[in-house]
Amino acid sequence: MTARRILVTLTLLTAMVAVTACGRKAGLDTPYEAAVQARKDAERAKQPVPPEPEKPVVDKKFILDPLL
Repeated sequence: MTARRILVTLTLLTAMVAVTACGRKAGLDTPYEAAVQARKDAERAKQPVPPEPEKPVVDKKFILDPLL
């Protein structure tokens, strides 16, 4: 019983480490920034350019922002 419990625990820990290691080590792009970058990339590659993205509205302050 204890060997099975140890095996399950190690499997779960390995899965957690694998999942947390996914992704980029950079700041997240806003949808606006991603659209602007996609537009620049399309222009450089001489492909059809996506429509001009709309500027985002001014961000409203939220009560929990200082915690982040």
